[in-house]
Amino acid sequence: MQWTSDKPIYKQVRNHVVSLIIDGVLDVGDSIPSVRQMAVEGGVNPLTVSKAYQELVDLKIVEKRRGLGMFVTEPAKKQLLKIEKEKFLKGDWPTILRKAQQLDIDLVELVKKS
Repeated sequence: MQWTSDKPIYKQVRNHVVSLIIDGVLDVGDSIPSVRQMAVEGGVNPLTVSKAYQELVDLKIVEKRRGLGMFVTEPAKKQLLKIEKEKFLKGDWPTILRKAQQLDIDLVELVKKS
């Protein structure tokens, strides 16, 4: 994992786990990497990972099982898709649209090329 300076690391850790779930690498009932494992692999403070994981618990994306770890919940993928689409449409898309208009890019042509 490579961290960037444009977002707090805990958000990047959160987004990494979110991507694993959305991409199907982690499925319902799968355990996510332990706080210690993620901290070691990512070279970050365990408290940073805990903060990211707590956000996922608060959203009911993962659940804590005492003594066993944290596991992906049943509605996780569906809920994450909804959250991430909303975030994209409200945050990323307006910026992309402005840039495309600024560069005089025809959006229909852009969609055809992708």
